[in-house]
Amino acid sequence: MTGIEAFTSDCPEKTGGDYYERIAADVLQDMNLLRVISKLHVSVDPTVPLFIVVGVIRKLPAIVKVHDFASLQVQGNRITLSIGNESYLAPFLKFLWDRYGKANVEQPDRWTVVLTVPEGGAEGFEDLPVYDPREDIFRDLMYAMICIQPEGFKVRKEAYVDGKFYFVASEDTLPEDVVERQVREKFALIGEEL
Repeated sequence: MTGIEAFTSDCPEKTGGDYYERIAADVLQDMNLLRVISKLHVSVDPTVPLFIVVGVIRKLPAIVKVHDFASLQVQGNRITLSIGNESYLAPFLKFLWDRYGKANVEQPDRWTVVLTVPEGGAEGFEDLPVYDPREDIFRDLMYAMICIQPEGFKVRKEAYVDGKFYFVASEDTLPEDVVERQVREKFALIGEEL
């Protein structure tokens, strides 16, 4: 599988395991997620029933801050921002509205935002975090896992911790210790610890 350094799967039935490996590869490729995953293990056991995916994410882009896509001019309590990359403009405007209120945010044109801030509010403004790409990637990964999981597996547990993720699905509720043990065993198969 292109881009993933370790991709393994296990299933009591070899043919079923091969199908799930292909399904996982196709879904991840279709969703353009192969570039963000470095290791992946897919496990399907229809006798339990249990579906587990564990993986390791490559180093992700840093959190986007104001200075990454805009330059600013400060005059008293007014900040004029010249937007250099509008890719982050929508989340940035939402951030500004939530933080300062819509009445204090003007956008006279596509590339300019004028903001009225409280006294001293301009200090450190260029270092404010605006967008965290890891949130979108985790959301997209979990959506991909839902697409890959067997039909009818509605009980799910998922997590993202320090560059590693797991997704567990079943038809039945599973005891927490069983889930934890199984997840740790699957991480060990790709040479990782949770």
